[in-house]
Amino acid sequence: MVGKTKRRTSREKKIWRRNTASILEGERRKKEKREKGSRETVGSSNMEDDVSLKFRRQLLLIDENLVAEDVAALKFLCTDLLPFKKLERVKSALDIFQLLMAEEYLNEEDTFLLAELLYRIKCHSLLKKLGYTKEKVQECLHEKGRVSPYRQMLYELSENITNEMLKDIIFLLQNWLPKRRITLSALELLILLEKQGLLTENNVQMLEGVCMKVSPDLLETINCYKRAKVSLPQQENTLPVKESSLSHTGDIRVFASPQETSIKSVGSNTNDNKAANLTQGFSEMNLELPGEFRNVENESKKMTSYKMDGPHRGFCLVINNVSFDGSLQERKGSCKDAGELERVFTWLGLDVRTYKNLTSLQIKDVMQTWQRLEDHKDRDCFICCILSHGESGAIYGKDEELVSIRMIMSHFTAKQCPQLAEKPKLFFIQACQGKEIQRPVYVEADAQIPDLPSMQQSVSPSESIPEEADFLLGMATIDGYVSFRHIEQGAWYIQALCSKLQLLVPRGEDILSILTEVNEDVGRRVDRWGTKKQMPQPAYTLRRKFIFPIPRDPPPSQQH
Repeated sequence: MVGKTKRRTSREKKIWRRNTASILEGERRKKEKREKGSRETVGSSNMEDDVSLKFRRQLLLIDENLVAEDVAALKFLCTDLLPFKKLERVKSALDIFQLLMAEEYLNEEDTFLLAELLYRIKCHSLLKKLGYTKEKVQECLHEKGRVSPYRQMLYELSENITNEMLKDIIFLLQNWLPKRRITLSALELLILLEKQGLLTENNVQMLEGVCMKVSPDLLETINCYKRAKVSLPQQENTLPVKESSLSHTGDIRVFASPQETSIKSVGSNTNDNKAANLTQGFSEMNLELPGEFRNVENESKKMTSYKMDGPHRGFCLVINNVSFDGSLQERKGSCKDAGELERVFTWLGLDVRTYKNLTSLQIKDVMQTWQRLEDHKDRDCFICCILSHGESGAIYGKDEELVSIRMIMSHFTAKQCPQLAEKPKLFFIQACQGKEIQRPVYVEADAQIPDLPSMQQSVSPSESIPEEADFLLGMATIDGYVSFRHIEQGAWYIQALCSKLQLLVPRGEDILSILTEVNEDVGRRVDRWGTKKQMPQPAYTLRRKFIFPIPRDPPPSQQH
């Protein structure tokens, strides 16, 4: 059988060469029969012939460097571009090239689609035969890429499915696969599911179900695709914003209205009956297919996430220092931040307690009170948010005395608060970490004014965290710099944090992924003059992923 295949491939290449010569000879004869033009016209025609011949030779060289697996991958990636019946008859890369040329996707003047295909299947060394490099293809993908995100996702998934996984998947799906098919590759299996309508661009539930049972790690590829399909919100226009250009490597980033903060159902109406039958079949074989995306994601992360299914979620403290006894300015807009934090964390299931205008001594007393609380043992986590003016590694009390952030957090170590041992403890600090002041009409800096004494040395966020596990410290800004607050709409950091929690918790995102999105949001903002920026900085000793259970109610921003 192998010998026959090799002979057939060799014969196809000879046919390709013969056809190439015939085509060019035919073109020459036609041109000779035409009226003779100027020498320039004849020279131009000969040049066109040379270009066409060179192009076909390039394609032949590329074909000679591709193995059977590469051809199968090219066929799969072209599924949305070429007629399926014609693709089924494809035996070599040359056949695919012919089809692409027939559909006008490929010619000597435009070879980008082929370059993209070679890039997708990681044949980067062949790109130079088309005059491309890996970097050049990456630059052009955003504007010229033709392979859909759905097709990319399926191909990437197939690349991560091992032979053992494939056997398990085929076993689970045996009631929905043709009995005549004995062996299938991952790509062939996906195509088969598509042909039966069990897998579509808008319905990947079945795929999630089998991946959940076979290898939950495979879900990340599907989840990335689904997150791209669900629109991200626009940045809040609290201040004029300049957006930096995004780098593109083929991934799609979509921005839509701020109201799109909950996960959307992606079921396909066309295949509802098939999906329902499949779900029923999975139940019968003890393979529970989740009806919603969030259930799949929650199940997949149980093994690597903190336990968050106790009778009570936990306590959240919000300390909001607005007014100060000395020369520190009033923190206008901070009450909006405190209110937003209370609404969002209440929505997330926490019991929120808010304190306003505490002195340094009162802050320490509050920490000691909550440190000794026995009720922590029935809670999943502890969260503390502090809004105030600050210096490096510290925040100001109402009396304008500094309180060390490390000292605040140390109240909740396993030794000091055993009820919270091995439970996640999150601290979010909205305060400047330097003395530089911003004095616009609408933007103020959460920093000390110049004539006040400051701490002797700089303290980084990582130095503020107690030397043990399960802590996270989210700082509004990096050490030495100010953080900004709109006097009516609140602080950049707190507003971005609340917005991203409402958007990404329903998608099952962990807290570090959410804080990365917060960094991106805040990092793109500038003040009204375009001269002041800010970058938050999280530091943590978490040992597992911290994922909030998805609330039943819609986010506060969607509630009326």
